[in-house]
Amino acid sequence: MTDPLPNGATIGILGGGQLGRMLSVAAARLGFRCHIFEPGAHPPAGDVAHAVTTAAYDDAGALTAFARSVDVVTFEFENIPTTALDLIEANTPIRPNREALRISQDRLTEKQFLQGLGLAVAPFADVPDAAALDAALAQVGTPAILKTRRFGYDGKGQARLTSPNDATQALSEMNANPAVLEGFVDFTREISVIAARGADGGVACFDPGENIHRDGILHTTTVPAHISAAQRTDAVLLAAKILSALDYVGVMGVELFVTPQGLVVNEIAPRVHNSGHWTQNGCAVDQFEQHIRAVAGWPLGDGQRHADVVMENLIGDDMSRVPDLARAPDTALHLYGKAEIKPGRKMGHVNRITR
Repeated sequence: MTDPLPNGATIGILGGGQLGRMLSVAAARLGFRCHIFEPGAHPPAGDVAHAVTTAAYDDAGALTAFARSVDVVTFEFENIPTTALDLIEANTPIRPNREALRISQDRLTEKQFLQGLGLAVAPFADVPDAAALDAALAQVGTPAILKTRRFGYDGKGQARLTSPNDATQALSEMNANPAVLEGFVDFTREISVIAARGADGGVACFDPGENIHRDGILHTTTVPAHISAAQRTDAVLLAAKILSALDYVGVMGVELFVTPQGLVVNEIAPRVHNSGHWTQNGCAVDQFEQHIRAVAGWPLGDGQRHADVVMENLIGDDMSRVPDLARAPDTALHLYGKAEIKPGRKMGHVNRITR
């Protein structure tokens, strides 16, 4: 257990995207300051943060100064170089811990960890090189998806194989990076649990949401999910098991497939998660405040849902719909302040209260 941070303390956030932006807003509501570390210029989080360091993750001097200027460090994405984390941790605590990051940064390591907990995952095989892909296809079969072990998100770093004949093309899309082959799971729906664990070991989970993806990017999350009470309980207990095994502090997103045989873990994300944005208008304490509470050593808040919500991501040209959405009843807009609209780029999201 750690002493709770007092009002006025500074929370360092690695990454300045929309998740960092919403974490900063939540921190400010609790009387904290946020200092963003981000290599790119003019990050969305910079508009609402107390301070911003613009520097590369291999800039040892900037990383050390950043770490010494804050009371705790957290992050909004997983792909942070180990050397950068070493420099930060020598000066300031990192929450969630390094082990959670290590596991989630590598798809193969993540699946092996989940299997070790006795949890079901999709069939998979390691593909370190071209020769291994033939053996992996014989083991896993097709259809399947070849994914880079590291640095993939929103459908990037993935190639679908409908037959072994697709192997050469799929492998070329990996750009010589180590990969993992995942078999398809016959599921009825995909859900996710946004779970939090405090410094005292207490766990609080939000209601599971039901997810729909388009082109590899989350399109909508609906709560409540169309699952049974038993499935809801199983999903929450499964997420709590993962957090406890990692001695985790903070919010984690756990994506699950609902199958006739039970729940299958798709992946985990050791951070606030896109599928948890509905909590901003469906709960008294949303996922961003819950994460700040956890990493600051505060008690976890009440994440009980008080409304049914459909969250929809606004991608690229969806921004043309903003004037109409702004007039819609029972609708909350959350825009990220990104100046340039690009295809496939998350520009914001909307939460519709449905009951």
